[in-house]
Amino acid sequence: MYQELKERLLKNWDGKIEINEGKDFFEIITQSEILFTLMEFLKKEFGFNYLANLCGVDYGEKFTMVYHVCRIPENLKVCVKADIPRDNPEIDSLTCLWPAADFQEREVYDLMGIVFKGHPDLKRILLPEDFEGHPLRKDYKAV
Repeated sequence: MYQELKERLLKNWDGKIEINEGKDFFEIITQSEILFTLMEFLKKEFGFNYLANLCGVDYGEKFTMVYHVCRIPENLKVCVKADIPRDNPEIDSLTCLWPAADFQEREVYDLMGIVFKGHPDLKRILLPEDFEGHPLRKDYKAV
């Protein structure tokens, strides 16, 4: 199944994605502009029906969103990574594909300040609404 997935991914997005094959899963590195289309393809064309988790990583000069999706019950796994520019930290929401993205995207928004375009209720989830800053950013200054 992974070979067929790899062939279809390269056919659709050659030059816009990088694929690294691990022992138990694929890692797909993509551009944030095509993330939603790629994830929709994984769900609808290949049956990745479970968003296990998502998180944001601060590398200083950029952010990276990391998603782990699975195909249950076969236990097939794909890790998708998309870089986001630090000066415009926004990416498409995946809540319409996987409702489990709702609270996870809100957590990343709250703690890192990444905006999820199209999210139905993007607001802080852990910190008070009047809290200033995003404490998981490397440039955050604790008082």
